[in-house]
Amino acid sequence: MASVTNHDIFETLCEIEVVDLRAVALRNITSRTNPGRPEPTGPRATHHRPLKTPGQDDISIVQYHPDLGAITGPQPTFSLLLSTWESSGNCFFHEACVYLPAHDELYITSNLLQSASSAQHPVVIISRLQLSRNPAPGGAVESVSWQKLRPPPNMPMPAGGAMYRYGILFCSQGTTAPGTGGLFYMPRGQRPEPVVTNFFGRDFNSVHSVAVARDGSLWFTDPCHGFEKEFRQRPQLPSQIYRYDPATGDLRVMADGLDRPHGIALSPDESTVYVTDTDAVCADGTQDPGRAATIYAFDVMKRFSSPFLANKRVFAYALTGIPKGLVCDNRGNVYAGCADGVEIWNAGGTILGVIEVPGGVTSMSFGRGGELFLCAEQRLWRVRIGVEDWAFSGPLSPSARDFH
Repeated sequence: MASVTNHDIFETLCEIEVVDLRAVALRNITSRTNPGRPEPTGPRATHHRPLKTPGQDDISIVQYHPDLGAITGPQPTFSLLLSTWESSGNCFFHEACVYLPAHDELYITSNLLQSASSAQHPVVIISRLQLSRNPAPGGAVESVSWQKLRPPPNMPMPAGGAMYRYGILFCSQGTTAPGTGGLFYMPRGQRPEPVVTNFFGRDFNSVHSVAVARDGSLWFTDPCHGFEKEFRQRPQLPSQIYRYDPATGDLRVMADGLDRPHGIALSPDESTVYVTDTDAVCADGTQDPGRAATIYAFDVMKRFSSPFLANKRVFAYALTGIPKGLVCDNRGNVYAGCADGVEIWNAGGTILGVIEVPGGVTSMSFGRGGELFLCAEQRLWRVRIGVEDWAFSGPLSPSARDFH
């Protein structure tokens, strides 16, 4: 498919609102600070105010804890890189959000798109984004070249992904055909190679998100999204968390008991695994507030030289909507894409604040230094925060080592 380039990219200061959590607990009014701009007059509502709608064009920050200031810095900025809101309205910026630092590229998978034929199942498109930057310190993105790619036939319905070796590790959800789906390694510019495609002869359900550990092992979630959306066969396995070691072929179920495991991330020291459960989302897209919209934490423990997950506990419950994509920074803070944007907790589960994004956030990745790329379905945003050495996204691939 032909590429298009957006040159109309501008950086804007984020508005910061400082909120007293005690006032939130009482549904009281908030105070507000806004570096670089005049103080507004009149009270503002608390976090319970209406969400930003997808058509709004600003990102703001709500600070619940003073430690958020160390993350955002005094003058965080945002820029809108791409948008389909005003044109097709297609949700091209949904999952994966894999950044390759050696090439300054992003790879993003779409939400389900309507096929050209009403008789066919929906399709997923991969977007390849080449970034061009200002050479000045900070390297603001000045233009984005966007190319839409059809997934190769052997890797249908890609969802999440991770930087891996010299390319990307994609989660393929599969189709109604048996023998499809799994984890696939796609070297940059080459066809994908299967890594693991079944659990001892039984197809996975809809492999969705993956995290790469320093020892090379692959941790991934496998909910039943595809069957619920009617493009995947009936599940042959429970919704589970897996670990696969490509060096030995060891494939193990690490945890069950989650209804719709979605995002997954490892803490910087890899002693904790975080997993989101999006059970509150029903098959028809509606949400049931009585079901899980939760981030769980597990301890990684060794027994007879093998890792196990133990001590499952609630780490956090989403403030708004459901938690989808997860990342950790080098200080152990946890970032989750939710209906209000990016919710940020410290390693102890204390809410630090929210980067409020119109339409919410489904996935994200760290870029260069203090840079976050945010997928918001019809829009792709870049947020520049204050501390440049906090980005953490697993072990460096060979290509990333070359860059650094």
